[in-house]
Amino acid sequence: MLELSADPAFWLAVLQIIAIDILLGGDNAVVIALACRRLPEAQRNKGIFWGTFGAVALRICLIAFALNLLSLPYMKLVGGLLLLWIGIKLLHPDDDEEGELHLNGSASLMGAIKTIIVADAVMSIDNVIAVAGAAKGSLALVVFGIVISVPIIVWGSKIVLRLMDRFPFVITLGAGLLGWISGEMIISDRFVQSLLNHPPHALHYVAALTGAVTVLLIGRWRASRLRARQAVVQLPVRSSQASAHGCERSAPSRGREASAQDE
Repeated sequence: MLELSADPAFWLAVLQIIAIDILLGGDNAVVIALACRRLPEAQRNKGIFWGTFGAVALRICLIAFALNLLSLPYMKLVGGLLLLWIGIKLLHPDDDEEGELHLNGSASLMGAIKTIIVADAVMSIDNVIAVAGAAKGSLALVVFGIVISVPIIVWGSKIVLRLMDRFPFVITLGAGLLGWISGEMIISDRFVQSLLNHPPHALHYVAALTGAVTVLLIGRWRASRLRARQAVVQLPVRSSQASAHGCERSAPSRGREASAQDE
């Protein structure tokens, strides 16, 4: 671990893992708050601590399993393609509401802890894939990055979410980072390596850059299509509202004309 800590690549990977955890784990703080909201005030801190502890332990186990899977042929290729899609969805979150978890806070400490752990496991599939790709086979990197990023997620997520709302380019940078990691994963897959006859290391950067650009271009294209669809849908609504207002305005005038004829 000490030898790794002197390597700049180690710290670059740690920063990538922290960025991924913050970017994809911001909703986890909301889950924790929802799960613990019905607990007595005296038990809330315990619920937050043990729920977070259990969720982190389970996530490390899932990532360790994913690291072993990624050593098999085709697995990094599949994981990289999934990560590409996750990055694109980050720029085009039109289906987020459909996948949203509706949590009822538990009145018992154990119930709240179980809710946090289960919800975190369900919501962290994208996080597991991304972190496993950034860790490059090192479980020590995973543990180190998660231990640093968990306090940021739990206590600093509101600040991070405000930053994302105020500076949308932060989300764009994050999506580009996921695309970069996906490109690295795809090019380092054993099947792809043998197919390309073990390409030079410079090609890894080309693949990573291609992944980042692909995510940004497709994400922006899908977002522009969504805006165009929304504009088309809103036009009939506005025209129907305008015609309704016109009918309301014409009704009194017709009434006045009828009364004038009676006179």
